[in-house]
Amino acid sequence: MLTLHKPLAFFDIETTGVNLATDRIVEISILKLMPNGDKKIKTLRLNPTIPIPIQASQIHGIYDADVKDAPTFEQVASELYEFLKDSDIAGYNSNQFDVPILTEEFLRVNIDFRNEKRKFIDVFRIFQKMERRDLAAAYKFYCNKDLQNAHSAEADVLATYEVLLGQLNLYQDTLAPNVDYLHEFSSDQTFVDSGRRLIREDGIVKFNFGKHKGRPVEDVFKDEPQYYDWIMKSDFMLDTKQKITEIKLSMKFKISR
Repeated sequence: MLTLHKPLAFFDIETTGVNLATDRIVEISILKLMPNGDKKIKTLRLNPTIPIPIQASQIHGIYDADVKDAPTFEQVASELYEFLKDSDIAGYNSNQFDVPILTEEFLRVNIDFRNEKRKFIDVFRIFQKMERRDLAAAYKFYCNKDLQNAHSAEADVLATYEVLLGQLNLYQDTLAPNVDYLHEFSSDQTFVDSGRRLIREDGIVKFNFGKHKGRPVEDVFKDEPQYYDWIMKSDFMLDTKQKITEIKLSMKFKISR
């Protein structure tokens, strides 16, 4: 069994695309597991306020007409945050996609969702380390079931929860059934921001892209101050900009001391 000391929220989203900085959520489903074993589920379709490309609609089956009268993320942000605020988070490939997208949506309405006290479990990372397959294969392997309605947020989130239970049962000699351990096991500790533009090596934050890849952020800003302005004006995720601004401000504080 999964040991919980606080709620654990499994979630899955469907989106307008895969660009972490610009694409929007069109459906979100959350399965909230309580320490006493109770379960709560919330599924919402959202108006993304931008057109849904036909390629995306053909994957998840949600078209512009389906969400034209749905609430926007801004309209339900407080409701979603209240539902999630006391929870650790779990999902399938969530550290690379779902969490960054959700973080961006919250930041657009000035809510800091990704705080240091929250634990994140990526069921895909566990599966990838142990077996390396996709969700449908994971569901078949761990649960011996065929995944019906794949790319429906609710079907995927329920399957993800069942897969984690299957992993804990199969690897009970390896995996500890508690959130702290699973957070550590499934996370990518070196990344500073959800967009993976910044990495931490030996305690130093470095760029993970472009011409300054591998260089400490502070060194780049000292040598090329305008690089900060370029990042802030460019199409980077809000979370990345926020982390870079924190580094910039810490540099000013060091100088003023």
